[in-house]
Amino acid sequence: MMFKKKIKLLLLLLVYVATTHAQTNIYKFKRQITGVNTIWHRISLPDELYKNANAGFNDLRIYGISGKDTIEVPYLLKQRADQVNTKEISFKQLNQSANNSGYYYTFQSPGGNTINQIELNFQQTNFDWQVILEGSNNNKEWFGILKNYRILSIKNNDTDYQFTTLKFPDSKYQYFRIAIKSSIQPDLISAKLNKTDTISGIYKEANALNYRLSNDAVHKETIIDVNLKNPVPLSYLKLKAQSDFDFYRSFKIEAAIDSFKSEKGMQYNYAQIYDGTISSLEDAAFTFPNTITSKLKITIQNNDNKPLRISHLEMKGNVYEILARFDDPKGNYSIYYGNEMVTAPSYEIEKFENKIPLNLTSVSVGQEEKNPAYAIKTEKPLFENKLWLWALMVVIIGLLGWFSFKMLKN
Repeated sequence: MMFKKKIKLLLLLLVYVATTHAQTNIYKFKRQITGVNTIWHRISLPDELYKNANAGFNDLRIYGISGKDTIEVPYLLKQRADQVNTKEISFKQLNQSANNSGYYYTFQSPGGNTINQIELNFQQTNFDWQVILEGSNNNKEWFGILKNYRILSIKNNDTDYQFTTLKFPDSKYQYFRIAIKSSIQPDLISAKLNKTDTISGIYKEANALNYRLSNDAVHKETIIDVNLKNPVPLSYLKLKAQSDFDFYRSFKIEAAIDSFKSEKGMQYNYAQIYDGTISSLEDAAFTFPNTITSKLKITIQNNDNKPLRISHLEMKGNVYEILARFDDPKGNYSIYYGNEMVTAPSYEIEKFENKIPLNLTSVSVGQEEKNPAYAIKTEKPLFENKLWLWALMVVIIGLLGWFSFKMLKN
């Protein structure tokens, strides 16, 4: 009887070790989580994690050990980006008039709504006009909102650029009047009055950033190669571009997605993540989808113009956070990652996000370490693996021989 109990105990131990490792042994890396003391916590992903995790975070898992059980922690991955809400305000155009000073358009917004944007759409495709914007509550006494505000449209073989949106601080009036200084009558097709609210996201500035600028006279473009020490999320670029004259030039941003060695050294494949126009009329700050990369290429099309002077470059990205539910706060937890073959997890808490507490305490994430269980690579179930079967047989035969010898001796 004692012999049978020991055999059962050995088998249970082997099964426990195998099933515990089976969930975590497909991930190359792990980071220990400390500070878990309640059910819900917030976890900020460290920058160093992006280097070895999948770009889409499909391989991100949180496992914990509680007694003899392995616990998988359900979580939500949140990107702390800006939240922009634009509400179109109803209005009616009262009149259109002109005098020696310019052309006037008056709009009435019933109820005196607050607005901070007016989008203008003209029939003309090439113009450069100065605009004055005023507000009034009685259509008699007017108060200045914008003065000498420039709107512009250029369309030719090289450029298709428009800047026709008036942006200003929140203004609450019943009437808004636009005066356009122009030698010809503007053909206003439509106008939109908007109230835009922005909830700022959480950004982290890219450190260890360096860039190299070159002007390609053959292709008539300026190329800025940006290099970072490690891959990090990037979603914001600000350039300090200067010229002796006004400018408006097409440009694009590309992110390196992979690399390969060639006779000319390391080469990179790029994917375009933004294209637009850099102009002296607007702040040269641009946002684009959060992209994890360590290398960017910015290309400014100069055409036949003198290259711009670039004196400063700033980049930052939205922070990624995990909202995790630790069903057993007393467990020992770690984040696992580093597997290109797994698919993204699907947790029920995604359907009940509104029930997650708002004020969550943060826990700490430790340094990256190689997952010791990753050495146990099982492409088949454990007991179909011949090595494990032979090892188990040797142990069982040895125990049987030892107990048989003791019994015969007695």
